[in-house]
Amino acid sequence: MIHQDDILREMKQRPIEERLAILEAAIHDLRESLRLEKRRANWDSMRVRLAESAEKALPYYESDEELTAFTALDSEDFLGYEPE
Repeated sequence: MIHQDDILREMKQRPIEERLAILEAAIHDLRESLRLEKRRANWDSMRVRLAESAEKALPYYESDEELTAFTALDSEDFLGYEPE
C-alpha cells in the first residue's frame, strides 16, 4: 500500500496545474463515495423501518379478512392483460 508521505512527495514533483487537477478529481471521488454511502445508510434504515411496520401490521392481516379479501383474486388474469 502506498503511504501518504510517498503520495505527497510525488505530488510535490508535479506542476501545480496537475496537482490541482489530481486534488479536484480526488475531492469529486470522495463526494461521490459519501453520497453513495449516505444513500446506502438511508436505504438500510428504511428497510428496517418497513420490516418493523410489517411486523406491527401482521396481526391485523391475520385476523381481519377484509384486509386480505382481494388476495382471492390473485390467481385471476388482469382484464386486458396478454401474457407473452
